[in-house]
Amino acid sequence: MKRKIAIFGSTGSIGTQALDIIAANPDRYEAYVLTANRQSTLLIEQARKFQPAQVVIADETKYEEVREALADLPIQVYTGQDALCDVAQNGEVDIVLTALVGFAGLRPTVAAIRAHKQIALANKETLVVAGELVTRLAMENRSAILPVDSEHSAIFQSLMGEDFGGERREERRESNVLDLQKSTKEENVSSLHNSPLIERIILTASGGPFRKFSLEELKSVTPEQALKHPNWDMGAKITIDSATMMNKGFEVIEAKWLFGVEADRIQVVVHPQSIIHSAVEFRDGAVKAQLGVPDMRVPIQLAFSYPERLQSNFPRLDWYNMSDLTFEKPDLQKFRCLALAFEAIQRGGTIPCVLNAANEVVNLAFREGRCQFLQMADIVERTMERTTFIAQPTLDDYFAIDSEARRIASELI
Repeated sequence: MKRKIAIFGSTGSIGTQALDIIAANPDRYEAYVLTANRQSTLLIEQARKFQPAQVVIADETKYEEVREALADLPIQVYTGQDALCDVAQNGEVDIVLTALVGFAGLRPTVAAIRAHKQIALANKETLVVAGELVTRLAMENRSAILPVDSEHSAIFQSLMGEDFGGERREERRESNVLDLQKSTKEENVSSLHNSPLIERIILTASGGPFRKFSLEELKSVTPEQALKHPNWDMGAKITIDSATMMNKGFEVIEAKWLFGVEADRIQVVVHPQSIIHSAVEFRDGAVKAQLGVPDMRVPIQLAFSYPERLQSNFPRLDWYNMSDLTFEKPDLQKFRCLALAFEAIQRGGTIPCVLNAANEVVNLAFREGRCQFLQMADIVERTMERTTFIAQPTLDDYFAIDSEARRIASELI
């Protein structure tokens, strides 16, 4: 039986690659729901090719264009943010790929979790902003979260097959969100939370385009320079986050919630070649890592097919041309956004939400030429200092704090 997939953000980098995987495996997968923010032309093209049951264009000004273009097909067309949550709960959907960018992914992901969907998570901000709430909801609703980010997929793959202590297995099934030991009977999740088996997670980072720049040189870098990532082809927002290393800070927070490992057991290592995607060090000193070419289709396909591995024609590593794999300690003075992310983890509550909101504001401002590269971290830090702090926030609190932080960050620019 085909697995029906809802792709939230089908016109973005992750979404288009996910559709490539669906097209290559028509007997296994069906694109059942496609959504986009405002890229109506590409959404229409995708809908005509894959003929999903439902399409959502979040930008209401684009609704008539999409509806009219698909009027000859049996496709339901919706618009608006509420529609995203509605289709996330569609009873026909098996997997929800959340590939929306930024805070916009939180509410639809929560809706999908509450509907007991399997989540293929590419929207890291969901766990950055509300990791404690989201993981609790996932456990309550027995909704497995499988990571799509290359680094978290690498950690996930490094942990596959490990036995985290059979004597407490029944208890552990109720205590985490990762479906690491899924059986043919769909028995749910094994716990990694604070597992003594894991000594350390090694989260690799390319270092971005400015790894060798001095602080003086960073003062004058342009958005055009920042958008030229050396290894990965990503959207503009994520590419800028990679240049500031805020993206890696977000991934540290995401790893904390996905794998139940505190931040002091997560080490960021700059690995410019992006061949080792991340690794796990175990209590006996052994290290398991996942290697591969920089290609997001591998983790996307695994999130769809787990616990199976499917054949693919993706590029393979050339082992005879990998003589130079290097590793460096990140410079937290040059890349203060990474340091701010670690601070946000330690402070907890709504501080990671503030971190994300302020970053979204300054990221856009930098791309539009309204602030300089190094000013982004300054504004994020000042926003973290000025925004209301709530230690144990509700979902509504996250939305209120997000709005407050965006207002403060905008005033500081």
